[in-house]
Amino acid sequence: MPNVQQPTGQDWGAVNVGRAATNRVVVPKTAIGVSRAKAMGLVSTERKFGAGGNTSAHTATVNARKIEESDELKHAKVDKSLSKAIMQARMAKKMTQKDLATKINEKPQVVGEYESGKAIPNGQIIVKMERVLGVKLPRPGKKPATKPSVAASATAGGVVRGGPPKRR
Repeated sequence: MPNVQQPTGQDWGAVNVGRAATNRVVVPKTAIGVSRAKAMGLVSTERKFGAGGNTSAHTATVNARKIEESDELKHAKVDKSLSKAIMQARMAKKMTQKDLATKINEKPQVVGEYESGKAIPNGQIIVKMERVLGVKLPRPGKKPATKPSVAASATAGGVVRGGPPKRR
């Protein structure tokens, strides 16, 4: 019989999966190799901002303190006179903070914040408290307007500044 090889369907040659071996870049592993690559211009380095320091993100208290002390970012708090008035009216009615809170449909923590002066004033909640307690509570004062009134700016000719003449 003649010796004929049958194809078996298997390829036993080397197969590269992923990267090709011909275009592989050699990375230097030692300090001398890295400095040599830098000198040849193959490697570039960048200095990162704040690199090498042993500080964390939580140690920047100077900026945080500056933000906390600025008046622009502060919320309006409940005035002490309002908090005392709420407390006195509630005690006169012999109510607890929880009782007042349930009658105005708010959480007891809200009443506690108003009485301690930590809450941000809300007109609707103050009106609810006034109704339940039966007293008029002091409101936070509004800033006075700095614009001059129209009557003060009228001239002797009867013309309001910037407007049409008066009809007689």
